[in-house]
Amino acid sequence: MLPNILIVEDDADIAESLHYNFKREGFRPSIAESGEKGLRIALDENTTPSLIILDLMLPGMSGMELCRRLRREPLTEKTPIIMLTAKAADSERISGLDSGADDYVVKPFSVKEVIARVRAVLRRAEKEETARYEDRQLSIDFRDMRVKCGDTDVRLTRKEFALLEHLVKNIGRVATRQQLLDNVWGHSYFGDSRTLDVHIRRLRQKMGDCAQQIETVVGVGYRFISSN
Repeated sequence: MLPNILIVEDDADIAESLHYNFKREGFRPSIAESGEKGLRIALDENTTPSLIILDLMLPGMSGMELCRRLRREPLTEKTPIIMLTAKAADSERISGLDSGADDYVVKPFSVKEVIARVRAVLRRAEKEETARYEDRQLSIDFRDMRVKCGDTDVRLTRKEFALLEHLVKNIGRVATRQQLLDNVWGHSYFGDSRTLDVHIRRLRQKMGDCAQQIETVVGVGYRFISSN
């Protein structure tokens, strides 16, 4: 089945251009001119999208608010979201990622770049369905919580494993510090954020030669990369 792409964009020229090019590339696109309409389409079981292109600046319900709403709904909590923004400031990108977006594209953009980002995010989403991860030196069984770096078993605490799992299942994507705290410690956690750094440091120490696969993105968070 062809992937459904929901384009939530109030600029008619941009929306129509994306719609035309997605259709030409073999996707099934649809357009919502407002956040409220986008929410209705996304939460309709008959029209639930495979991926959502979401403009940040929308009339009424903002793209940021819509993204948070979608992440609270069971039907769309894992639906990939790529945010479009005219603002290139780091704070806007971080806010978009913290609200639940999987990726972002800054306007003005190339339609080819957006399509390439969509394909990449959809591939990542497919990989997240698997119960295992394996590359040239690291192997993980998510169900049994087993980790091996080369031939060496890596023994992790539950928090350390949860951190690694979140990073690996979002391979190549930056996980902000707030996202990691929310996903591993919970939204109700209000402790010292340095706790995250301590756990990342211990995780790296235990992973040995595989530690270099966890990259620090200065001022934002962390990212996992494959060794292949």
